[in-house]
Amino acid sequence: MTQPFPDQIKVIVSMDFSDQIIEHIRDLSPRLRVERHFPTVPDRAWENAEVLYTGRALPSPTVAPRLRWIQLHSAGIDHLVNEPLMQAQDVEVTTSSGIHATQMSEYCLAMMLAFTYKIPLLLEHQAKAEWAPKRGDMLHPEDPFATRELRGQTLGIVGYGTIGRELARIADSFGMKVLATKRDVMHPEAGNEYAESGTGDPKGEIPQRLYPPEAIVSMVKLCDFLVITVPLTAQTRHMINAEVLKAMKKTAILVNVGRGAVIDEAELISALAAERFAGAALDVFEEEPLPPTSPLWNMNNVIISPHVSGNSARYHEKAADLFIENLRRYLDNRPLLNRVQREQGY
Repeated sequence: MTQPFPDQIKVIVSMDFSDQIIEHIRDLSPRLRVERHFPTVPDRAWENAEVLYTGRALPSPTVAPRLRWIQLHSAGIDHLVNEPLMQAQDVEVTTSSGIHATQMSEYCLAMMLAFTYKIPLLLEHQAKAEWAPKRGDMLHPEDPFATRELRGQTLGIVGYGTIGRELARIADSFGMKVLATKRDVMHPEAGNEYAESGTGDPKGEIPQRLYPPEAIVSMVKLCDFLVITVPLTAQTRHMINAEVLKAMKKTAILVNVGRGAVIDEAELISALAAERFAGAALDVFEEEPLPPTSPLWNMNNVIISPHVSGNSARYHEKAADLFIENLRRYLDNRPLLNRVQREQGY
């Protein structure tokens, strides 16, 4: 019979990771006893479990009394904030924030380009097999395909985390001016958060100006594009309200990849219907799936996607890379990346 390794750490993986990924995790250290249980974890498995990797399912504190660290498969925690284990001060909680930055920033760029180069209008004419009039006569003042390139335009980013920092890096390479909101403007550098190598703006050097959340209206007035990346907390719920939407330029485009409830959706619908600004690309909504009765479906100045901006064919691999880095830190008694700040709600 094999003797247990001294100071062994039992790790429960409640995710459909491949055998290859599980072996990669086990290879990190002989101290790790890794068990994969998906989609449910049997009660017997919680005995002596110290670390949990999970998507949504959390045990009660009484079932898993030795649990000390939970690594989440998602970046957001709004769906778990009321779970008893999330309140336990002796249980560390970390998120997968940072693994979505590349695909989500590219999504935002794609939406910005789609509006800039009138892709929805092109598809509308294509669906009707119709050769559009005023086809690129740049001297025609009413040319529907006349555009202003991204270079020289102003991008405002609401929430300067890993997604915002990567989007800023890309926008900067396009020659855009970048502004951003950040809770602590006196410390522009990134905190103890995960970012893929070569991405983002770790020192916070790209934005020409950082605004505190209370000054968002002042920033919005200057923006040609406004991208929402903040998590949903008590402080950010409906932070994009009627006052903010009213401050937007008539020609501005809004992109939301944060959470639907960060925007007051009723006010958003009213503003879009009145054409107070040019349009919106929305990946997240206050109610998901978006009800078929929502007016947003029928607005020609809106692009809708079903909460997919963070999707990646390599999601599991990226998530496992972060988990392994945090396991390495856990074994070495070093601070973990992406620690949930309970007082902030993310």
